[in-house]
Amino acid sequence: MDAYQQAALRTAAPRDKKNELFHLLLGLVGETGEIAEKAKKIVRDHDSDFAQWDIEDLTKELGDVLWYIAVIADHFDVPLEDVAQRNIAKLADRQQRAVLGGSGDNR
Repeated sequence: MDAYQQAALRTAAPRDKKNELFHLLLGLVGETGEIAEKAKKIVRDHDSDFAQWDIEDLTKELGDVLWYIAVIADHFDVPLEDVAQRNIAKLADRQQRAVLGGSGDNR
């Protein structure tokens, strides 16, 4: 994950560029929205048959989302590996306590 983050940063604008964090956040939302929009069209046009999803296209869009996450994490000096490990630990803890399906950040 950290190697990916370092590679992603080679194509990122400098941290101190005016409004760069805002640009990154909007980019993340935009790319995530593109995935949601394509899912909506599968629901609308293909009766929710997600086997119709163009996997090559989905993979590219997920890559765009990952790039934004990696660069945003770096903006705050957070290694992407830490993000991944903490998320897995959080989910494993929730699974152990049988609260995966609940709601709220601190369950």
